[in-house]
Amino acid sequence: MNIQENKSLKSYNTFGIDVKAKYFVSISHITELRDLLKNKAYPNIFILGGGSNLLLTQDINALVVHINIKGIDICTEENNHVIVKAGAGENWHAFTQWCLTQDFGGVENLSLIPGNIGTAPIQNIGAYGVEIKDVFHSCDAFHKSSGKIKTFTPKECKFDYRNSVFKQEFKGEYIILNVSLKLTANNHKIKSNYGSISNELEALSIDTPTIQDIANAVIKIRSTKLPDPEKIGNSGSFFKNPVISALEFDALNSNFPKIPNYKVSENEIKIPAGWLIEYAGFKGKRFGQYGVHKNQALVLVNYGNAEGKDIKALSELIQETIHRIFNIKLEAEVNII
Repeated sequence: MNIQENKSLKSYNTFGIDVKAKYFVSISHITELRDLLKNKAYPNIFILGGGSNLLLTQDINALVVHINIKGIDICTEENNHVIVKAGAGENWHAFTQWCLTQDFGGVENLSLIPGNIGTAPIQNIGAYGVEIKDVFHSCDAFHKSSGKIKTFTPKECKFDYRNSVFKQEFKGEYIILNVSLKLTANNHKIKSNYGSISNELEALSIDTPTIQDIANAVIKIRSTKLPDPEKIGNSGSFFKNPVISALEFDALNSNFPKIPNYKVSENEIKIPAGWLIEYAGFKGKRFGQYGVHKNQALVLVNYGNAEGKDIKALSELIQETIHRIFNIKLEAEVNII
């Protein structure tokens, strides 16, 4: 293992924030992780995956362990399904494209989401009507204190909207090593009823889309709306879409009759956070080296040399403004360190 000192993390987070790790090491195998955690010279450990759901506001005074475990394996094939296991360090989008080459369905709606496989269950990533919980089979996770590996089932992960047990009761306790997904091998369940996808398919005169057609549509939509982190630092959607009670929505709707909404349950309504932020006047607003993206109000961006604390301050200003106007508390989807 090559443990480095004072390592810049600029290329290890999609916001492109230039903070330093006191120590840094990249791990590609479970044995390296075991040996590392036994080393008493580094009592403070910070686990880093793809850095796609992270806003760094300060230097990390710890050993930053970059999880870079690779490999994709087809574990079982039966009837209409396959179980595919991927290492935590595999790039998520590259994995979705590999699945398409194998004609495995289930993750095509999740194309072009930044980050790595290992962080996908933590966040229960989702887009265009699909969440990872819909195809999740299991994941193996390393318990930092005991050194034991536990296999988590979907039920044990306690998936919720952009949430899981790894963000709640087990936060910081486990390191995900690999993720296994249950995908369709034929007779794919096409999910094209999400507005933007159906519009894109209609524009292309595609009546019976394949999983590749769905992926192409999603990639085109995301490329149009969301900035490429390689060109403009960002972490995708910064805020969660708030869910409010039906009674709260009735009161809100009386003041804002054009507010878009989606019924979650009999008593809950989801409001698009991007609409709230755009209504409040933040869309496209720039503050020197940082701001809100011109095409998507949910995305905060680093135009080059912004500091994490500046973007954090902007997120707090947005939260305060939305609460003042709509009496809604926006919750950050991004982890702020």
